[in-house]
Amino acid sequence: MEVKKDILWRVYLSFLGIVLLSVFIIGKAFYIQQVQGDYWKGLSDSLHLEYRTLDADRGTIYSEDGSMLSTSIPFFDIHIDFLADGLREKDGRRFKENLDSLSIELAGLFKDQNAAAYKKQLQAGYNRKDRYYLLKKKVNFQQYQALRRFPLIKLGRNKSGFIMEDTEKRLTPFGLLANRTIGLSRSYTDGNRNIITQNVGLEKTYDSLLKGVSGKRLVRRISGGAFVPVEGSEIEPENGKDIVTTLDVNIQDITQTALMRMMISNEALEGCAIVMEAATGKIKAMANLGRMPDGSYFEQDNYALRTSEPGSTIKLITLMAALEDNYVTTSDMIEINQGSWMLNGRHIRDAEKSPKSLMTIKESFEHSSNVAMAKLAYFNYSKNPASFIKHYETLHLTDRTGVDLKEEFRPMVKNPKRKDWHMQTLPSMGFGYEVMLSPLQLLMVYNAVANNGRLMKPYLVNKIEKDGVTLHEFEPHILGDRICSDKTLRQLQDCLAAVCTEGTAKNIFKDAVYRAAGKTGTAKVNDGKFKYNDGVYQSSFAGYFPADKPKYSCIVVIKNKQHAAKYFGGAVAAPVFREIADKLYALSVEEQKLYIAPSMADSAHYRWSGYGSDVKKVLDKLDLKYADSLFTEKWGYVAGNNARPVIKAVTVAKQTVPDVRGMGLKDALYLLENMNVKVEIKGKGKVTGQSIAAGSAIGKGQTMLLELN
Repeated sequence: MEVKKDILWRVYLSFLGIVLLSVFIIGKAFYIQQVQGDYWKGLSDSLHLEYRTLDADRGTIYSEDGSMLSTSIPFFDIHIDFLADGLREKDGRRFKENLDSLSIELAGLFKDQNAAAYKKQLQAGYNRKDRYYLLKKKVNFQQYQALRRFPLIKLGRNKSGFIMEDTEKRLTPFGLLANRTIGLSRSYTDGNRNIITQNVGLEKTYDSLLKGVSGKRLVRRISGGAFVPVEGSEIEPENGKDIVTTLDVNIQDITQTALMRMMISNEALEGCAIVMEAATGKIKAMANLGRMPDGSYFEQDNYALRTSEPGSTIKLITLMAALEDNYVTTSDMIEINQGSWMLNGRHIRDAEKSPKSLMTIKESFEHSSNVAMAKLAYFNYSKNPASFIKHYETLHLTDRTGVDLKEEFRPMVKNPKRKDWHMQTLPSMGFGYEVMLSPLQLLMVYNAVANNGRLMKPYLVNKIEKDGVTLHEFEPHILGDRICSDKTLRQLQDCLAAVCTEGTAKNIFKDAVYRAAGKTGTAKVNDGKFKYNDGVYQSSFAGYFPADKPKYSCIVVIKNKQHAAKYFGGAVAAPVFREIADKLYALSVEEQKLYIAPSMADSAHYRWSGYGSDVKKVLDKLDLKYADSLFTEKWGYVAGNNARPVIKAVTVAKQTVPDVRGMGLKDALYLLENMNVKVEIKGKGKVTGQSIAAGSAIGKGQTMLLELN
């Protein structure tokens, strides 16, 4: 009996334990469901659902004339959900009915495989019940538009299972043109699935405006770890704003082409050219080219913003300081000593031999004398060098220009308080060493001289737009109304013009139909990679045109290869400037007052002779109305009568000397040698004189001297 009670007690105790455990489980389940339900549902969703960022369409960068310089092109990734209800209902009837026609259309559109291959590919995905099958990546917009009209796909996402996700690719329609200035916009995803953007140029400066505001899309995790977008869950992004630049596509093309031609011919290492609108400071072109390992050229860096020792182009500042502080005038004489000067044990030499030992300040500037400019700086400012540096501050050269590019280098202008200031610093600065400036900063100074002393801040962006509506417009910004007095300014303008007519750029501009003004520069390179004695030179030319009414200022800076045959600024940089100026002048010639270069009168204005029929043929070809007084004579000449051409006869008689003035040499020889007259010739061109007068009798064995023009 005791055993039975013992067994029953254990059974009852076990049953009670089971009841209590059941009550606990039921209570816990109720607690989890009713009290913690939302938490666990959210946790479940977090494992299967998440929000993904939707990038906004990046804004477009335009040139001033409305051409697209950088824009985003949409591309699409095409996926298929083979478990979509519309594909599976009625045992996949809709899929099977459209499979053949869809395969034919896909093969015709993409042309990468035949219809049978597409059919096999689609059938395999259907059989595997793939929820996120990738059909095609990077489908362009035209292909996307065509896809939407294909069988099955046109029925919509729910019935076809087709999922189209849009992406974008940044393109520069003009390729290399201003590529570094416009910039690059590149994005990639890091290990933590964060989108990292690397930009340069305007793309970097205005990134916050161009990129817009991102949206969100809810995606659902499916088997295999893939995520499928949940339709209707998107928070639409706000597209970026557009940037309208000051760049002109035509001017940029002209500038880059001229620079490229010289870079290739001289096998230069790197170079830049900038064109600025004189009155406003708008940058119309900024070309940068660097030599690649394979010998080609690419815009790999913005050399226009990098600082270097400028060389002789800085002599404009030295001259301006001395003139403005009334130490000299351009007519004062200065001793050059055949282009050599010994200063405290240092030998300062001119790069090119000076034409004479004693020259005016103006002449020394025209011929780019290092000695003259070193003397101006040393003798006038050695007791108070701070007053010399003050002019750099007036010209805003001690800080960045503030142009719309974040890659701009900070200049280096020494002052007497620096530890590296020494007795040679001042004369070195006088002709372009021991100071580091960018090409853009130097151009800003030359532009101020062109702009009658008004210093303009260079800028690259005209306005910000959104859907064609202007949100913000940038106006020209004046940094200083006067960089110097009117008297100094006129002398600087005269000196810069004289460089192109009498000085180091004389040969480059001798036949130009406009007047240019500027300064050549040649400097030894010492940039870390190369030392002064390595034979690498930087060639430069800065100036403006037309000189009498400047429209554009321009600077060209080229770093040559080691021991280049050509390296002077007048031989390397000035021709690039000339080519740019020629083409820009031709583009706006109707707006310019034509500059007529002095020339010698041509005898063609007074007389032109020849065979009568040939004379008439030329006049007819030129569509010139003329009076014909030739009558029966075979030979004639053209003369003016009341501004109208008249063909008059040249009398040719036996044993009588004819009048051959105005004839070409071929006609004159034919006529005289048929009369047995010996002919001697002096000069080239048309006949302007004959030693025996017309109408004289021809003697036996007579010799006639013909003078040609």
